[in-house]
Amino acid sequence: MATTAFVEFSVVVRPQSNFVNTPYLQQLHSHRPFLSLSIPKSTAALSFTQSQGFGCAIERQQCDCGDFVQTSAVRELAGSLISAQGHRFAIVVARFNDLITKKLLEGALNTFKSYSVREEDIDVVWVPGSFEIGVVAQQLGKSRKYQSILCIGAVIRGDTSHYDAVVNAATSGVLSAGLNSGTPCIFGVLTCDTLEQAFDRVGGKAGNKGAEAALTAIEMASLFEHHLKPLQ
Repeated sequence: MATTAFVEFSVVVRPQSNFVNTPYLQQLHSHRPFLSLSIPKSTAALSFTQSQGFGCAIERQQCDCGDFVQTSAVRELAGSLISAQGHRFAIVVARFNDLITKKLLEGALNTFKSYSVREEDIDVVWVPGSFEIGVVAQQLGKSRKYQSILCIGAVIRGDTSHYDAVVNAATSGVLSAGLNSGTPCIFGVLTCDTLEQAFDRVGGKAGNKGAEAALTAIEMASLFEHHLKPLQ
């Protein structure tokens, strides 16, 4: 009976030399393998490269495995959260429920600052409500002035079906803005049943969702800028 020899691989995180200790990435600052796998010797010649930020590497352990069959390199593309310096962002903020949206905006601005985004590289655009966010985000995206658009709003359920109409419009509006403009448009609109739930998400026990949305904006800006930039 024929037998197949196997070779061990390990997947490790290899930060680049400009790695900085941001809170989000401290857990990645390790070279210990987090995944091991075995594959047949005959297909064990693998390589992996990264182009920006951080990523994963598939490394072959040293062994006397004879000749290998060369395979195409596998590439993984990902945005970086190391630094957003040099990127420009727009934030579209709904004025309705501003007790909530101002706190979301504050969380987003603090996050951008902690990731080296200059104040002059951030434009804040106020709109009446969450319903109007999409059309403004689309125009900002089409201007090609920004690497990412962050959309902030708060919709709280009332006694009528108006809530559902606004939530559906805001969700589809932000999605359409990104698809039609080619610029990442990040959904940072809270949709809550009560005001208490909303306050929990703007610095309460559920954190600040504006800060989380800003992280998404930074990562998507990096992904598009370094890997998915459209041909001019």
